[in-house]
Amino acid sequence: MPSYSIGQAARLLGVSSETVRRWADGGQLRMDRDGAGNRAIDGVSLAAFAKERAAGAHPVPGEVRTSVRNAFAGIVTAVTLDDVLAQVEIQSGPHRVVSVVSREAVEELGIEVGMEATARVKSTHVHVDRPDRP
Repeated sequence: MPSYSIGQAARLLGVSSETVRRWADGGQLRMDRDGAGNRAIDGVSLAAFAKERAAGAHPVPGEVRTSVRNAFAGIVTAVTLDDVLAQVEIQSGPHRVVSVVSREAVEELGIEVGMEATARVKSTHVHVDRPDRP
């Protein structure tokens, strides 16, 4: 099972190392000692903590019934219009989602920089990478 240092956990959670230490000291995040005596977080515990922490962090406004499970609520940061197509960028927490849609759709929805929007992703082409680490 992989384990993570405080710094690695902080990077994955998008917070400072000090925040991870506070969570551990406060009993919110389980931390053990590795063979060298350093504080370490096992991967399963870190994954559960990240999932629990993210629940409700970026709620999708309103109730929408959909089969799409990947919804990124955020703010529109850029709209680039062409004759037929448009590129829409949404910042959802630490995630930047870019979509190319029809210009007509952007105009009908009134999408513009600064407004709230939700990017919904349903794809059979999702790539999963993992770092090369021992």
